[in-house]
Amino acid sequence: MALELDPDFVVETRGSGREGIAAARDWNPTLILLDVMMPELDGPTVLGLLREDPVTAGIPVVFITARTQAQEVAHLRALGASGVIAKPFDPMALAGQVRDLLDERNG
Repeated sequence: MALELDPDFVVETRGSGREGIAAARDWNPTLILLDVMMPELDGPTVLGLLREDPVTAGIPVVFITARTQAQEVAHLRALGASGVIAKPFDPMALAGQVRDLLDERNG
C-alpha cells in the first residue's frame, strides 16, 4: 500500500510466490519486492525460479525481511538479490528506498 500512494509506481501484488512468478512472466515488472518468509515457496526459492526462466531472469529482486544480520543479507545478495529492505520499514520512506535501489542498479 505504501508504494501505491506514490504516483511514480505501478504496483501489483500477489498472494503467493507461484502467483508472483506467473505475474512476472506476463507483466515484466521493473522490480520485484519479495518477502523472504512466505507460505508454500519462500522468497529465496521464488528468486531461484525467477532466475531459471529466461523471461524473468533479469528482473531485479529486492527482499523485505526482518532477518537483516550481515550474514543473512550477504546470503540473499549471493543468491542474486539486488537489495534488502529491513522490516519493520517506514512506509513513508519505502518509495525512496526503492528508488535508491533502482538508481544503484541503473548506475
